[in-house]
Amino acid sequence: MTVSGLTRRLPDNGKVRGPGFWRLLNDADRGVLTAVGRSRVFPAGMVLCMEGEPTTHVFILLSGWVKVTTVTRDGREVLEALRGEGEAIGEIAGQVTGYRTATVQAIGPVRALIVGARQFGDFLDHHPGAAKAHRQALAERERAANELQRGYALLSGPQRLAGLLLDLTDRPDAVTDAAATTPLPLSQEELASLIGASRSTVTRALHEWRSRRIIGTDQRHIEILDRARLQRIADRLVKEPLSREGQATSSSAPPGLSGWRRPSPATGRRNSGTATAGPRILCCPAGLTPA
Repeated sequence: MTVSGLTRRLPDNGKVRGPGFWRLLNDADRGVLTAVGRSRVFPAGMVLCMEGEPTTHVFILLSGWVKVTTVTRDGREVLEALRGEGEAIGEIAGQVTGYRTATVQAIGPVRALIVGARQFGDFLDHHPGAAKAHRQALAERERAANELQRGYALLSGPQRLAGLLLDLTDRPDAVTDAAATTPLPLSQEELASLIGASRSTVTRALHEWRSRRIIGTDQRHIEILDRARLQRIADRLVKEPLSREGQATSSSAPPGLSGWRRPSPATGRRNSGTATAGPRILCCPAGLTPA
């Protein structure tokens, strides 16, 4: 099932709010890193690296999308995450275990910069700005991991699935009421892996939403027909401003989330009638160890 204009996703499959590592670099640092690496294009379906093999180099995705998978003890392949433009792959496993902890495969054509693991470490040691950019990218991963855990604790399988579809079709130029279609071919089994639920949960939810004209499906493609209703299903929350005393102006927030209110069922906005909407809590499922 596919979505055009995907939001970049982290190794823990949380939503990235800022630019990736590559975009955080200045032009000079990009030039240095390009000089010590080599650019390569991987066709759709080609494996960039295999789980268990030595980590000899780091991939920096310049364009395209990859899927990251692991194999369970009983031989079942599990889709852990989708990774996109600007993200670095393999730099953590190289420092921690020395071996790939996941398999990375191109979904469509992918262009990547390949840098030796040792050269990448030396680059960060000698370029403070690049090291800062890398720390910022790692901080985004940790933030997303925390939101991931909250999502598992607070949201049901269908809610997590709705959130995943919203995130896959979320892009800066998106029109709120316009239909959006997913551009990556994902099976129901893969969607289930991404949200940490069973395939039957995904099947039932998609069938119900299709009958209610919230989504449309065509083989592996999903079209969101009613984004507002899907947002309500996902239970996306909008921040409520605090009073001068530091208390939320409404008591309708869920336990442990003071200062937050549910969107209005009719509009997806705060029930207070104020037009200004604050940031949302985004809980996206499925954990992933670094490749």
